Amino acid sequence: MTFNPVNLRTDGRRQPLGLGSIAPEFSWQLEGDATSQAAWELQISEDEAFSSLLWSSGKTLGGAPFGHRAESVLVSATRYLWRVRVWADAASEPSSWSLSWFETGILHEHEWVASWVAGAPRGPKDPPTTLFLTGSVDLDQRVVSARAYVSSLGWHRFLVNGLDLTGPALVPRWTPFDHEVEYIAYDVTNALQQGQNRLEIAVGDGRFRGTNGFENRTHIYGDRLAGLMQLVVTLEDGSTCTIVTDGSWRAGGGKIVESDPKFGERVDLRRDVKASEPAEIMNSTGTLIAEGVERVQEVGRLTPTAITRLKNGDQVVDFGQNFAGVVAVRLRGTAGTTVTLTHSEVKKKDGAVDVDYIHLFPLERWKQRDTVVLDGQDAVWQPWFTIHGFRFVQISGLTDELGPDDISGVVISTDLDWIGDFECSDDRLNHLWKNVGWSVRSNFMDTPTDCPTRERSGWTGDIQAFAPTAATMVDAQWYLRRFLHNLALEQAADGTVPVVIPSGFSDFSGGPRGHLASSGTAAGWSDASVLVPWTLYENYGDKRVLSDQYDSMIAWVESCARRAREQSKRKNGARDPQIQQFIVDTGFQYGEWLRPGENAIFSATDARRRGAVVATAYFEHSARVLSSIATILGRRDDHDQFLALADSVRHAWRSTYLHADGRIGTDRQDDYVRAIAFGLLTEDETAAAANRLISKIDAAGGHLGTGFLSTPLLLDALVETGHEDVAWKLLLSTSQPSWLYQVEHGATTVWETWEGYTKSGKAKMSHNHYALGSAVRFLPQRITGITPLEPGYRTIGIRPLIGGGLTSARARLRSPYGVVESSWRFDADAVEYRLVVPIGTTAQFHTKHDVESITLEPGTHHIRRPMTSD
Repeated sequence: MTFNPVNLRTDGRRQPLGLGSIAPEFSWQLEGDATSQAAWELQISEDEAFSSLLWSSGKTLGGAPFGHRAESVLVSATRYLWRVRVWADAASEPSSWSLSWFETGILHEHEWVASWVAGAPRGPKDPPTTLFLTGSVDLDQRVVSARAYVSSLGWHRFLVNGLDLTGPALVPRWTPFDHEVEYIAYDVTNALQQGQNRLEIAVGDGRFRGTNGFENRTHIYGDRLAGLMQLVVTLEDGSTCTIVTDGSWRAGGGKIVESDPKFGERVDLRRDVKASEPAEIMNSTGTLIAEGVERVQEVGRLTPTAITRLKNGDQVVDFGQNFAGVVAVRLRGTAGTTVTLTHSEVKKKDGAVDVDYIHLFPLERWKQRDTVVLDGQDAVWQPWFTIHGFRFVQISGLTDELGPDDISGVVISTDLDWIGDFECSDDRLNHLWKNVGWSVRSNFMDTPTDCPTRERSGWTGDIQAFAPTAATMVDAQWYLRRFLHNLALEQAADGTVPVVIPSGFSDFSGGPRGHLASSGTAAGWSDASVLVPWTLYENYGDKRVLSDQYDSMIAWVESCARRAREQSKRKNGARDPQIQQFIVDTGFQYGEWLRPGENAIFSATDARRRGAVVATAYFEHSARVLSSIATILGRRDDHDQFLALADSVRHAWRSTYLHADGRIGTDRQDDYVRAIAFGLLTEDETAAAANRLISKIDAAGGHLGTGFLSTPLLLDALVETGHEDVAWKLLLSTSQPSWLYQVEHGATTVWETWEGYTKSGKAKMSHNHYALGSAVRFLPQRITGITPLEPGYRTIGIRPLIGGGLTSARARLRSPYGVVESSWRFDADAVEYRLVVPIGTTAQFHTKHDVESITLEPGTHHIRRPMTSD
């Protein structure tokens, strides 16, 4: 028997450098011909022979190859080796050891001896000047090893002897900077030399001081850029020395004249770095934390599919794909020539890029534009401290003809593993799946954003709706853990949750105020505090996130209860007070948001008038989910409390919004979808609601009518109520509004609105939002049938839904236990199924031909069923 642990991870990452956890979490997957893991043993050591163990679990019974924490005493800036072996059963011999390593960063605050060094303050009307910091160190011996721990208030590049160790990465990621600031660990062993060494940190405005959000606010966290470095060097004789940023460092400017994360860079290649002024030491209010998620960095390159020249001489480059990133372009020309690069997702009819579509009120400031003043040299240029959302770039001022080898699209995203794949016989659905994947790639940045163009904000409603879909595509566990950690940091004392995370406000900029402060109670948005942890538990078996976020969840649900209770005292008494105290019908709401035909203003107005039916349903749903979480965590009293609350809210919702004639709420499609999905109805009422939903779809000409919140629930609600034919009809529709309408009209990502264009053919709103693409979870989970019947896919449901004219389909998902596959195809008069079940799990396979589910053990299975059965 061959049976080995593979894909070893520490805190979700392969061999991380600069780990910040004092109790790391270990995971692996299993490979071989065993059916299960009966026991495991994990050891940690500082030496390769494991002759002196720092920690050992001993042989430990258990079948889960993930979620194991080591309560060991770790030392900062130290490399540790760890190994794991497993047993298939009590009588078997153990597997061979599988080996990996991790390296700690700076684990304790008192170990930081570096100082923050800064340049001059910038006023609101001053240009966003980039800061260049320089220092030096003279080493009298050969370097054996060296680690630099670098942070910045703003995005940074770290250079040693001219070698750029950061590259096209946007670091540190966006955290609530007044609470926490990330530092990045660099291996600088090969960059240092015996003798004199030059150290540089370049800092752009980034998320700290640059433009953020819908309101284009700057100076959210401060008015001064700053850098910090602590370099630990081990020399040939075994001694160590520590070099830090301090008062000896110098500050100044360089080639990057201005930089803004949203609106681009202005660069003068004729300038040199002139760090001639003493850097000023300053304090930072945020706690330094280690980088805990894969970096936002280059993940791919795109080659142009077309380059055209306009009548005015400008060249327009089409990369054939909407994405987030920058360009790397060869620039030739005389010194002093200004080259301008303007980025956009769409073009106008005359072939020029469209820069006016992205916002309801087009403004010059919204343009994503870089400018470069040439120095006369032939060189490839790429911006450092900005990012754009685009498919097209229009270049002016460049006389040379660009060829495909002269320019490339640098795709930037959080470097997550892609764990899911889907393909079928209908290439339009394959295209849809890829489009959603590109929207994920474009928006899983330093926080899960709405779009890479207009706002770039971490809207909680978007990720609440999309998280279950994300978990079928990418390994989002630790990425969303970090998002939830930030959410809890910014949750208000009264339990309310800002609708964007990070919130976009701080004490420096005046605290919560205006639009964002008033929307901190938005149902379906702030409910991300409860529903995203639940998604991580269902898909990854992640109990730790439930315990880590438990206080945050309780605070949100109790804030809903308190708000409903207190508001009921101010109402006119038209309803029974015992009902009224569980209805959330005041305060700001977003409601369903962007149903077909709606714009943002209409959606917001509608939510203010009729948002209570949505808000109260989410209040019930989050309270009920929280009661289940309490049970999992062994909090019996909390379970009883929140279950009773959910039951009371359910009764109030039904009494208020379930009308005598069977109509629900405001009689919109989403009212019925939500009621079915959240279990707010009896069995008979559910059947009636489904029929009413079908009638609403028919009245809309066979089209869906849902927005951000209910679109991910729509197709499942139809299937669960026995209306698979309608689900297929909506999925495969090509008329507006529909998913395939976008595909057939050239979309390469998911549009923010169902329409994407006005009736006159002009583009509108963002063309790269993932929210409405959340329904593609239907493809692997329904068409090929892969679902987690137990958290983390310990038991896998495989119940394929054959239809829609498809002749084959295949999905692959790397679960926490290993790879799950389900595929089917028509073969003569039968359907051939191929199923792969990973070690440590079982699958329940079911088709219409089967009276009961068939239990499948780990391995590959081939099953044949008569075609008529499906």
